[in-house]
Amino acid sequence: MGRKARSAGMVAAALIAASPALADDDDPRFCPTRPSIGGSSCTTEPGRVHVEASFLDWERDDQSSQREDRIVASDLLVRIGVAAKTEVQLGWTAFGQDRTRDKESGEIETIRGTGDLRFALRQHLAGEKGKPFSAGVEAFVTAPTGKYPVGDGTWGAGVIVPVQYDLTEKVAVSFTGEADAAPDQSGSGRHFAVSGITSLRYKFSEKVTTTAEFSLERDQDPEGHETRALAAVSTAWRPTKTLQLDILAVAGLNRNSPDFRLVTGGAILF
Repeated sequence: MGRKARSAGMVAAALIAASPALADDDDPRFCPTRPSIGGSSCTTEPGRVHVEASFLDWERDDQSSQREDRIVASDLLVRIGVAAKTEVQLGWTAFGQDRTRDKESGEIETIRGTGDLRFALRQHLAGEKGKPFSAGVEAFVTAPTGKYPVGDGTWGAGVIVPVQYDLTEKVAVSFTGEADAAPDQSGSGRHFAVSGITSLRYKFSEKVTTTAEFSLERDQDPEGHETRALAAVSTAWRPTKTLQLDILAVAGLNRNSPDFRLVTGGAILF
C-alpha cells in the first residue's frame, strides 16, 4: 500500500497547492464529470484544462468460489477546451492491482500494472447558462496500453449521450445512455454493451452537492451475457471555485455486479 499511498498523496498535494492561485476567478466554468458514474454535457472553456483524479478506487467482488479485490490509484483524466462547446480528453490509470483469492484452496493471485489510454471528444449540443435543459455527446476510444485485468488487452470504443433537466435551482434529474464496442474478457475481440444511468442531484449549497444514481447495463461478452445493476451515491465539496474533493460509493444489486466500490478523488481547473 506504500506506493499507492504515495501516488495518491502526490496528486492530492498538487491539487491543493494549485488551488489558491486559481481561487480568484470570477465565474469559471468548473464542471467535473466525477464523482458521478453518469456522463456530462458540460465542456471545458477554450484555453482552460480540467484535471480529474481518483486518489484511491477500491472494488470488491465476493463470489461463491473466490473473492476479487481491485485497487486503482492515480486514475487521471485531462479535459482540454478546444472550442466554445468542444473539448478533447485523455485518460490513463497510473497504477492498478487485482488480487484474487480462491476460497477453497486459499491460493492468492496478484496482478499489478498500468491501465489503458482513453481518448475522447465531447460536444455540448443543447443548453445555455440559466436554462433547465442540457444535452451532449461524447465519443471515445481506448488503446490497450495495460494488461488484463487492470487493462482490457485490446482496443475498445463507445458513444455516451447525457441529458439533464434542472427541476429547481437545487434539484436536477439526468439520464446517460451509452453504447460500446467493449473488449472481450479474452482480450482478443469486441462485443456489444449498452447501459443507462438515471441520476438525481441535490445541491445543498454552492459548495456541497450529493447525487444518487441507478445503473443498468447489458453486456454481451462471448464468455457469458450478463445484466448488471448498480446503485450509487456520491458527494462533492468545492472549497474554492476551481477545486473539488469528492467521494463515491457503489453497491451491486444483483449477483452479476461487483459487491461494493469506494472511490475518493478530486478535480481542479487550470
